[in-house]
Amino acid sequence: MNAPDGAALPAETIAALKRARAKFACTALALQGGGALGAYQAGVYEALQAAEIEPDWVTGVSIGAINAAIVAGNRPENRTQRLRAFWERITNAAYALPAPAPTPLHRLFNLGSAAAAMTFGAPGFFSPRIVNPWLLPAGVDGATSFYDTSPLEATLNELIDWKVLNSGKVRLSVGAVNVTTGNFHYFDSAKEEIGARHIMASGALPPGFPAIEIDNEAYWDGGLVSNTPLQYLLEWETLRDTLVFQVDLFSALGDCPADMPAVLARQKEILYSSRTRANTDAFKRTHEARAALRAALKRLPPKALTEQDRAFLADTEDTPQVTILHLIYRHKAYEEQSQDFEFSAASMREHWASGRADTLRTLKHPHWLAPPPPDEAVRVHDVHREDP
Repeated sequence: MNAPDGAALPAETIAALKRARAKFACTALALQGGGALGAYQAGVYEALQAAEIEPDWVTGVSIGAINAAIVAGNRPENRTQRLRAFWERITNAAYALPAPAPTPLHRLFNLGSAAAAMTFGAPGFFSPRIVNPWLLPAGVDGATSFYDTSPLEATLNELIDWKVLNSGKVRLSVGAVNVTTGNFHYFDSAKEEIGARHIMASGALPPGFPAIEIDNEAYWDGGLVSNTPLQYLLEWETLRDTLVFQVDLFSALGDCPADMPAVLARQKEILYSSRTRANTDAFKRTHEARAALRAALKRLPPKALTEQDRAFLADTEDTPQVTILHLIYRHKAYEEQSQDFEFSAASMREHWASGRADTLRTLKHPHWLAPPPPDEAVRVHDVHREDP
């Protein structure tokens, strides 16, 4: 699973990364949804572990929630191994050989793999319903989805140590959508005990997968509302100085499509891209507004301040500083709208290698991990834009 440029980082680089990491109270890993593309995130984690960077907080949506749970639910020495076990289990071994090099043939290879997943499911993940849900009466089991995800529950229970996950050593947060209210909701190990069904709820994308019931409420995939957990990380009330590795599987930037397959692929990218810049811009605006209000209150005589004013000044004494390392999977020319349900072993290895390579390229710049200046609050680095 090593990337072509996946040589180990020099000892002096790892030492510099540790010094930079030590300036933050928290290191977070934020994982976007994206189905089969999620192997890219596993490659990112493998590279982070090789650089001796372990997260304090892992948060995810959909496939990102599954990867996040495997990381949080295992001891450090077992995490990469368990990620590899998951991705090798759910991918199609019949498509394990490298795909043909020319783009048209590679497209056919990927389409064949995607068709196989739609027809037969993914082992240890989901399997097709025996009876088409359109033929079933309302309320009958299986009437609301084309696939059964009970194999995923068994896989999660096998690969995740729930005692470790709920021990509090690594915080886990996964996003889902309440089906009846339409509201976004995070299941958070800092607030409740997390189990397999919480993870499944975050990835229950309709109409393929059924809603997951938790405490008499039904939940669907969090990507229906927001495909990134970054906004949850940046909530001011709980934020500390944080170093974030934001790992996205769909890029907001892309070429104008020239044919219908490219149109469908680009549509999906725009629909599910994380809007990381929008989230960080909103955080900056909040920081600037708080700073302006704080400056105004400081100009008032102490006797003119209310208890609420004094509480605000106390709460904003230290502004949280956030540095975000933004890693984005860039789809290949032969990958089309089926890229997120194309579960070939060959593509999985390619995605994993890309994640590892992009992360190692990022970590070669330890200065990117530095906190932003006090007047900036948040700073974002993107390996694809900043590393020629």
